[in-house]
Amino acid sequence: MTSNLYRLGRYAARRPWVVIGAWLVVAALVVAASGAFGKKLEESFGAPGVDSQYATDLLSAAGTDQAGLTAQVVVTPYDEQATLAGAEQQAALTKLRATAAALPHVLSASDPVISPDGRVGLVRIQYPVLDELEPSDLEQLKTLIAVQSPLRVELGGDLFYAFEEAQPGLAEAFGLIAAMVVLLVAFGSIIAMGLPIGMALFGLALAISSLSLVTYLVELPSWAPVLGSMIGLGVGIDYALVIVTRHREFLARGVPVDEAVGQAVATAGRAVVFAGGTVVIAILGLVVAGVPFMTAGGIAISLIVLTMVLASLTLLPAFLGLAGHRINSLRVRRVRSSPGSGWQRWAGHVSRHAVAYAVSATVVLLALAAPVLALRVGTPDDGALPVQRTERRAYDLVAAGFGAGSNGPLVIAVDVSRDPGVVQALHDAVRADRGIASVAPPEVNTAAGVATLIAVPTTGPQDDATMTTVERLRGEVFPSVLRDSPAKAHVGGQTATLADVGAKVNDRLPWFVGAVILLSVVLLSVLFRSIVVPFKAALMNLLSIGASFGVMVMVFQWGWAADLIGLESTIPILPFIPMFMFAVVFGLSMDYEVFLLSRIREEYVRTGDNTASTIHGIATTGRVITSAALIMIAVFVSFSLADDPTAKMFGLGLATAVLVDATIVRLVLVPALMKLLGDANWWMPAWAVSKSESGVQRRGEQVPTSS
Repeated sequence: MTSNLYRLGRYAARRPWVVIGAWLVVAALVVAASGAFGKKLEESFGAPGVDSQYATDLLSAAGTDQAGLTAQVVVTPYDEQATLAGAEQQAALTKLRATAAALPHVLSASDPVISPDGRVGLVRIQYPVLDELEPSDLEQLKTLIAVQSPLRVELGGDLFYAFEEAQPGLAEAFGLIAAMVVLLVAFGSIIAMGLPIGMALFGLALAISSLSLVTYLVELPSWAPVLGSMIGLGVGIDYALVIVTRHREFLARGVPVDEAVGQAVATAGRAVVFAGGTVVIAILGLVVAGVPFMTAGGIAISLIVLTMVLASLTLLPAFLGLAGHRINSLRVRRVRSSPGSGWQRWAGHVSRHAVAYAVSATVVLLALAAPVLALRVGTPDDGALPVQRTERRAYDLVAAGFGAGSNGPLVIAVDVSRDPGVVQALHDAVRADRGIASVAPPEVNTAAGVATLIAVPTTGPQDDATMTTVERLRGEVFPSVLRDSPAKAHVGGQTATLADVGAKVNDRLPWFVGAVILLSVVLLSVLFRSIVVPFKAALMNLLSIGASFGVMVMVFQWGWAADLIGLESTIPILPFIPMFMFAVVFGLSMDYEVFLLSRIREEYVRTGDNTASTIHGIATTGRVITSAALIMIAVFVSFSLADDPTAKMFGLGLATAVLVDATIVRLVLVPALMKLLGDANWWMPAWAVSKSESGVQRRGEQVPTSS
């Protein structure tokens, strides 16, 4: 691999316009094809084989309206002394309902339901299934807010969950500006700063454009480009940072430009290949979850990461060859000639006190991870959104007027094709349950043999009691009524769907964690020719992930420092967050592990001195890893400041994981454990080491050079 990477990097440096031209041609073709033939990315949160999916399938097959999405129009008089019983208010409400019913794709708008105090009115709007809708439907719905009337209008419901997105580009722009600042500080040159930024933006644009074409092979979720951009921008700049840093080292030694590029790609590029491969393996491990939207999201993100790896190995070397010695031009500050001296002193200090640092770092990580024991998964509702959002104001009005459960009604689908007479008995039994506030009259589609019951719980969508009610309906109420009947009942709706997905993800989580760790250990064993180092890396990554989960529990469930990220109330952790977070964090943590240990390994093979090699590795990569981590943290923190609680969870969790990993783990725990284990770090079973590899380990690995 090293020789091939060397030749690839040198060719790109010697023929930069050929490589850049090839990328431009591919980009033009992809963008043109995407614009002409690209398919719309889908939004789906269901999972096969769960009860809520059976409910959705039953309703869809019957062609009933309840199979689709819903929205809520909530009104209250501006006049605090008025009620909706007034003539003016009644006329305005009637007109508003008619306007809502006339919106594109709206199947029906219910008669207004008025709260007992007469102050809150609720109109439920029924839409078809998601496949038949577009983001423009949400924009059309929002026009109701601007209707002039004596009523204040607020909106909420499934349609927002499906199509409402954060303002595009804000997080990416913040991360990009932060990356530019960090790279300027690290390199001291505008040219050196611009090359990684240019490569990352070009690769990201190409990868994102290709997603609408990939949907012909697999249906990708609409949120994939957002999360993919966050991760792709970070890893792209990080990979370029590593290669550019190594290239400048070779230039400083007087190596010709094309040789410097070739050797940088052969050494740092090899680390990039394995780091990117580890990220892809971790994210593709989501297939173990058995949840289609998570698998598809993993495929999209992996494609973006692979594009960044390929751009780092080809496009970036072409940029470096084109820049030549001008890479150090346009200086804004002078970088010290020996930037690693401080890191070297630190690594030496940790090595001399290895036991104390190893114990202290482990205690800190375990303390941060301890709150994981209290982690509670659930579905954050609109009550967690900022008060300036219309969904939050609608939620508060509905909760005040009708009870919190009205914000998350349960959709019960019943197959009554062989027993239509059971509907009323089931309706009465559901209404009698202590967790149900009310049940609408059943709607029966006689031709399809399907009945629908809309049940309103007494508790809110994110409350544990609501899921207890769902489980009781499935496990006690339905069997008691349908024991001797061929009819089948299933609980659906958004609240039940997300809970079912969470339960399925939790069941698969141990298998997923085991599969990702095993594959990563195998990959790193090939890279480092060691069994101990990969297992140690996996263990430390688990500690980093545990710490990030612990911080999420402290902030989101316990409310510690919640104001700093604009969180207005405590909320549970979304069901699919832990698995997705594990995949992303494990992959990104392995990035830094590969960057650091690759340098340590190179030096160890050359000298055979484990301690000196560890100090050398820290000294040569400390600034790079710190700069890369700062870029990642800046990107992720910007997402934690978004309005959406899901974005906040991802942003805070990823930022915490990277911060912990780049400081406590890489700069404290790694050098301490490397010192304590000594040469045992590099132990490999004799049967796993070929004779040629043994010779390489004895003689030292040399980077190819031209003749």
